[in-house]
Amino acid sequence: MKKTRSKYNMQLTDLMPVEKWIELELELADEFHFQSSVFNTEGVRITDNANWSNSLCPVIKSTEKGQSFICAVAHMNMSNQARTTKEAVIEECDAGLLKLVVPIFFKEEYLGVIGGCGLLAEDGEVDEFAINKITEIDEEKIRELSADAQTITNEALQDACDLIRSRLEENMYDYTDCQK
Repeated sequence: MKKTRSKYNMQLTDLMPVEKWIELELELADEFHFQSSVFNTEGVRITDNANWSNSLCPVIKSTEKGQSFICAVAHMNMSNQARTTKEAVIEECDAGLLKLVVPIFFKEEYLGVIGGCGLLAEDGEVDEFAINKITEIDEEKIRELSADAQTITNEALQDACDLIRSRLEENMYDYTDCQK
C-alpha cells in the first residue's frame, strides 16, 4: 500500500531535493546577484548556502539585533504577505536593501518562500542611520561595507520573479508526474 502524507504535511523537499533548491539559489545569485534563500513554513532556511550580495549584510546578520530587528522582521512580514496574497512581494528592509519573496504553493498548500535580498533599488540607498541605531555598528564602517552594494532594475526584479515561477512550475510538473 502506498504511503501518503496529509495535505498539511508536505515539505519543500517533496517537490525537489535540497540540492535542486541550492541550484536555484545559486542561479538567482549568479544571474541577479541576490543573496538568495529558500525558507520553509516556519521561516527556517532549508539550505546553508551562503551567497552574499554585498559586504554589509553578513555583518548586519552577525549581530543579534541586526538579525532579529532587520532581517527576521522583514522576512516574517513579507513572507506572511506573500502567503496571504499568493503573490511575490518586493520591499526594502530597514537597512534600505531590497528583499524579494515569492511564495511556494503546491495546489492550495503553502510550503514556504524563495527569494533574495541585499540589492539596492535604482534610486535606493543604504540607511546608515537606521542600521547604526539598530545594530550599533559604526556609521563609517556601514558606509565602507555598503560600497559594494549593487543596484537592480525593476525589470530585473520582474525577471527574477519570472525565473523563480518558471523553475517552480517545472519542478511541480515533475513532482506531479512522479505521483501518477
